[in-house]
Amino acid sequence: MKSKTVRDYVRTLTLAALFLALALVLPFATAQIPKVGNLLLPMHIPVLLCGLICGWQYGALVGFVCPLLRFALFDMPPMPQGIGMAFELCAYGAIVGYLYGRSRWKCVFSLYRSLLLAMIGGRVVWAAARIVMMGATGLPFSWEIFLSGALLTAIPGIILQLTLIPIIMVALDRAKLVPFSKTRPRKDPFNS
Repeated sequence: MKSKTVRDYVRTLTLAALFLALALVLPFATAQIPKVGNLLLPMHIPVLLCGLICGWQYGALVGFVCPLLRFALFDMPPMPQGIGMAFELCAYGAIVGYLYGRSRWKCVFSLYRSLLLAMIGGRVVWAAARIVMMGATGLPFSWEIFLSGALLTAIPGIILQLTLIPIIMVALDRAKLVPFSKTRPRKDPFNS
């Protein structure tokens, strides 16, 4: 295993900052779409990409910070929903990055497996966070709330994520920036 250089750390940190900025700005673009803008889950896509490209540590950090920073800057997402979303996105970035990073072969199958398991794990973490937060306020957390918040309203976003993220990863693979095959060396875009 080769050790990372300072240049690799700087590149990864820069990419993570780029994904954080995308996660902060992308909801403005989707908010313009009537009735389905918020259902597209625009902050999830950069967090998942960050976990896949930068690794699980950066994906978890960007996922946790993003909703809290967005609330501090723009008062969205509203609290306490933003706290549950911070834990959910943290789980997304960590799970997808860990599973994809540990995959023996970087292929579309391992990408979909990592995405699906991260989506399930993130929703379980979201439910646990909501149970704790609603329990602290004395409100019950029911299956209807879970199904509505985690599944039914999220279907357009899930479809978008399962379509767009593999397309982006394949495009990055074809540009030789993110390898799907461990035998193919990564092209250094900064040292051409």
